Amino acid sequence: MSKEYETRVTSWTVMPKGEPTFSEMATVVSIDDEAAGEYVVVCQQGRVDLGKIAIDVDEWPALRAAINEAISECRSSDAKGQHDQN
Repeated sequence: MSKEYETRVTSWTVMPKGEPTFSEMATVVSIDDEAAGEYVVVCQQGRVDLGKIAIDVDEWPALRAAINEAISECRSSDAKGQHDQN
């Protein structure tokens, strides 16, 4: 019996138009899971002061949209492959 596969988007990169994905201005929003249920991580490559992110006023709408989308795509650990509706 063959397995059924799916494709999931699990990360979004928010950056100014024209900047490369490795830009210091890029913020990555991703879904992570360490076997206790999925959660959202927000990180910036250019930050040297770990534990802190810097959000530009103009960046916020796109960043907020990416975070909202990531949250809506997270699956609860007991959902057995279904989206968490909470």
